[in-house]
Amino acid sequence: MPEPARVLVLHDGSATSSPGLDAVAEQAPLTFTDEAGLAEALPGADVLYLHHFLSHALREAWPAADALQWVHVAAAGVDPVLFEELIGSDVTVTNSRGVFDDAIAEYVLGQIIAGAKGFRAAWRSQAEHRWQHRESDRVAGQRVLVVGTGAIGRSIARLLRAVGLEVRGAGRRVIEQDPDFGHVTDDLLGALPEFDWVVAVAPLTESTRGMFGTKEFAAMPAHARLINVGRGELVDTDALVEALERGAIAGAVLDVVDPEPLPAGHPLWDLPGVSLTAHQSGDVRGWREELDALFADNLGRWRRGEELRNVVDTELGYVPTTRSQT
Repeated sequence: MPEPARVLVLHDGSATSSPGLDAVAEQAPLTFTDEAGLAEALPGADVLYLHHFLSHALREAWPAADALQWVHVAAAGVDPVLFEELIGSDVTVTNSRGVFDDAIAEYVLGQIIAGAKGFRAAWRSQAEHRWQHRESDRVAGQRVLVVGTGAIGRSIARLLRAVGLEVRGAGRRVIEQDPDFGHVTDDLLGALPEFDWVVAVAPLTESTRGMFGTKEFAAMPAHARLINVGRGELVDTDALVEALERGAIAGAVLDVVDPEPLPAGHPLWDLPGVSLTAHQSGDVRGWREELDALFADNLGRWRRGEELRNVVDTELGYVPTTRSQT
């Protein structure tokens, strides 16, 4: 076994007290830093664990990364670290693929059920002490387009199909017979008119940034609703607000937004048909411990010279599905 690596943990104030890091500390000495101290702490670090997974601080601190070999991100999305200098380097990037899949799928199913059954309206009536009868929609048979065919998208597809929803996928290439989606299209705009729900879970890359804009909302049926559990920047927020205001679509469930956090005076807070949650769709109890356990396992693999889990293709911006996930 080689000498322990120097592992630097970038945190937002919570990582230093995370019990899941005990298994990491048993393998290597840990140094903790916040964003302000990252450039000073980076020299000599072999491994950077981005516990603060939304941080963009590495880009500015990059010149100080004189020994860095591996960056692990405590999230599925790795867009904060995909800047030109890192992409062009030999530094390996891994993510936390697999930790959030089932939880996010449950969130999506819950939001679809809540929308179809009119729960939000019922809760408003209860708060106003009004006994108001309403009819609702069946969930089974509604059509869902999942935009993003990675691990999270596939988990969503499997769960929705299990309760009777008709699911298709949209991705970078056509797949005629897919085990989870049935069919995957590469023509998002052409597919949108056929679906009652559109779930955005694609990775954020230059090709997916703003992929939901004026044309896409115009293509969706007026009764359709968008669910975004990917990144806020997948959606042109101004175009979404306009589409909601003029009734081009019926509503939106937004776990992620652009900008994030959403400013207090933003119109999305009060638009009818909008449901907002604070980037929490995958954050079930114990999620941080699972993230740390994944990193601890990968650190052991790295020290033994074994293949790492969840190696990101930095040119693509995500973990290719052909790569081993063992």
